Amino acid sequence: MIEKLDEVERTFERLTAELSSPAVIADSTRMLKIARERSGLEKLVETYRTYRKLVAELKGNEEILAAGDAELRELAKEELPRLRTEKAALEEELKLLLLPKDPADEKNVIMEIRAAAGGDEASLFAEELMQLYLRYAGKRGWTAAIVDLSPGNQGGIKDATLTLAGGPVYSSLKYESGVHRVQRVPATEAQGRIHTSTVTVAVMPEAEEADVQVKDADIDMQVMRSTGAGGQSVNTTDSAVRLTHKPTGIVVKCQQEKSQIKNRAMALKMLRAKLYEMEQEKIRNERDALRKGQVGTGDRSEKIRTYNFPQDRLTDHRIGFTRHNLPAAMAGDVEDVFSALRTYFQAELLKNSGVAS
Repeated sequence: MIEKLDEVERTFERLTAELSSPAVIADSTRMLKIARERSGLEKLVETYRTYRKLVAELKGNEEILAAGDAELRELAKEELPRLRTEKAALEEELKLLLLPKDPADEKNVIMEIRAAAGGDEASLFAEELMQLYLRYAGKRGWTAAIVDLSPGNQGGIKDATLTLAGGPVYSSLKYESGVHRVQRVPATEAQGRIHTSTVTVAVMPEAEEADVQVKDADIDMQVMRSTGAGGQSVNTTDSAVRLTHKPTGIVVKCQQEKSQIKNRAMALKMLRAKLYEMEQEKIRNERDALRKGQVGTGDRSEKIRTYNFPQDRLTDHRIGFTRHNLPAAMAGDVEDVFSALRTYFQAELLKNSGVAS
């Protein structure tokens, strides 16, 4: 581990020197890339330097214990438990920091939520799940916006596309992709029977132009009138934009803004995110042929989480995590769930990384 840390520190120092180079300063794109790479290593290097100082202090205390006078030996003996505890804690932190970083972790997110199995009840829960994420974003101080939405037949939503920005959003939400199952008695159920419905969630990191190149010739653009609950310009101007990416058949739509130009720009962001996710999925599948797709078919059996309202219980099936107080969870109080997921998958990554030695 120490050899790896020394190598990282040398890389960090090289990048720091490059940022002062006239050639780099003159090239804003290259400077931004180097600054980002350096920033990604900064916490690891700072922690390693703290660790080295602590190891030196611990070694000094051990030498005093072996050869110092009685008074100094007593002081050193008192300090040893604290130093050893701090050393062990820093070693664990360094192991986590050495794990390969997901390059998308710091990115903003485009999220798609779709009603799947369960008819109108699935549409109602899709809207509640959307509100959960919007409320969670509010608690985190992120900027959230609904860029496209199709209403359900009896309330709720058939599907919605959100943008969430303002921090390392993808690192917090990337484990939300999959099928979410709800079990409850629908308001329309006269017999009081519990129904099971599902909603699919897809979380995609927002891709920058440097990540994905989209040629104008590959895009077919259609404009249409916005649909929604009303308001100025809704249903009066052709401001909504639908883009079709001809090579892949991917279709995106945006009607958030009154301006057609702004909607096209947002739709391009959505398209880049989908293409970026396709490329990342291809890489992941090549690395792990057993990995399943992000969403699946939406069948009730393909679930990552269950929201059981009669028993006031939320269960994440991937990690065996269960909590109660569903009303609080639906109000966006789900940091415990997200934190448990991050901890679990970090531990799995650490177990398989070879960093632990």
